[in-house]
Amino acid sequence: MRRRITLPLLTTGVVGATLAVSAPAQAHGYVSSPPSRQALCAQQRVPDCGQIQYEPQSVEGPKGLRSCNAGIAQFAVLNDDSRNWPATAVGTSVTFTWVNTARHATANWEYWIGNTRVAVVDGGGRQPDATVSHTVNLSAFPGRQKLLAIWNIADTANAFYSCVDLQVGGGGTPTPSPTPTPSPTPGTPSPSPTPRPTVSPTTTPAPTGTWTAGRTYQVGDVVTYNGLTYRCLQAHTALPGWEPPNTPALWQRS
Repeated sequence: MRRRITLPLLTTGVVGATLAVSAPAQAHGYVSSPPSRQALCAQQRVPDCGQIQYEPQSVEGPKGLRSCNAGIAQFAVLNDDSRNWPATAVGTSVTFTWVNTARHATANWEYWIGNTRVAVVDGGGRQPDATVSHTVNLSAFPGRQKLLAIWNIADTANAFYSCVDLQVGGGGTPTPSPTPTPSPTPGTPSPSPTPRPTVSPTTTPAPTGTWTAGRTYQVGDVVTYNGLTYRCLQAHTALPGWEPPNTPALWQRS
């Protein structure tokens, strides 16, 4: 999370959650897909979120918590179920993707619904990739659910927390049945086929502008930064320190 810190605190590696917020410290990680509550706030799909909209990656607290805000007062909005958070319609097998803007050595990832741990993935104490995906079977939990995803760090006492609202069993769009081609009436001439337009080869879209902190980007957006072109891989609201060369989980060089 973003904190005002001094050099002695940095050298000890201990920063209290009550320190004042100013500029972003080292970023960490959160569930981006299906969008967690902090991701929805960062994308401004949920209004009036307060501080969390600027630092969705900073929901960090002691291991063993079961709260969406990791006990951090300025992120209390994440615990407010009365806000009617949008629930993503999913099937019974759901793939969760973490964006790790700091790749901490990992003990494991846990997935909870209520008091039930529905999945755990071993991290082996290794540094994860910039993005990590896990597929979890939720067939025993149909309907609307609030899932708590936890990233337990291997070499500290802390973890990162993300709550994801889901409508389990409501995912996927049925494939429409093909419309049968009517048989021609005897004696009726067959219609001439409609010529298809010539499709030009796919080209890289023109950049939408220079990368700018505070702007919301969608998948496929193209920007320039320091004379280079990048394509957006994950929908997000850009923060200082998330420049395209620094966040390969969010931007791909075109």
